[in-house]
Amino acid sequence: MGSKTKFGFAAFVAAGLIASAGFTYADAQAQQGDTEISIAPQPEASADPVFISEEVVQPLPEENASEADETAQVADAATPQAASLRELVAEVDAPATLSRQLECLAGAVYFEARGEPIEGQLAVAQVIINRAESSAFPSDYCGVVTQRSQFSFVKNGVIPSRRSNAAAWERARKIARIAHEGMWNSAAEDSLYFHATYVKPSWARKKVARATIKTHIFYR
Repeated sequence: MGSKTKFGFAAFVAAGLIASAGFTYADAQAQQGDTEISIAPQPEASADPVFISEEVVQPLPEENASEADETAQVADAATPQAASLRELVAEVDAPATLSRQLECLAGAVYFEARGEPIEGQLAVAQVIINRAESSAFPSDYCGVVTQRSQFSFVKNGVIPSRRSNAAAWERARKIARIAHEGMWNSAAEDSLYFHATYVKPSWARKKVARATIKTHIFYR
């Protein structure tokens, strides 16, 4: 069989198959009658993700800002406002009850400096606080005050309990509170030592003088 004959025969066979396939599909449609064939729509391809180029900031509720303002106002109201230390001492309340540490601090102010001006009393309290914060001394007020050979009013490590001057004791309690809560800056600043002006201890030559308040000189 020649190549042309083979090609013609193959074309005839292919046409027959196509006709047969077409008849089968039409016949199937006739058998189904009026039944509709529905094809579910294909979901659309998802869009590409959208990126936001700017930072999204959610504002805080206004009531939170109001609460913060009210808290600040309460804190300001709780802190006495005074133009001088004398005014502050007059305005602040003496603690009705004292912790052990504040009692030691107030006791040192009373016995060591009750005859000094209030600036000098505050300076003594500041020295005790500075020592408690220094690694060279005991870490609390009572330990600083009762340390051996540091304060002459302490006997055998005990602070006297007898306080005959009620007004001076109330003022000492106020000074202790003011110093402990940092309500007023003392002229003593970071002093760790002090002595009376009528004595000249040898150690003073190696220290830096910070302030002289009436009969006391304060050193760092």
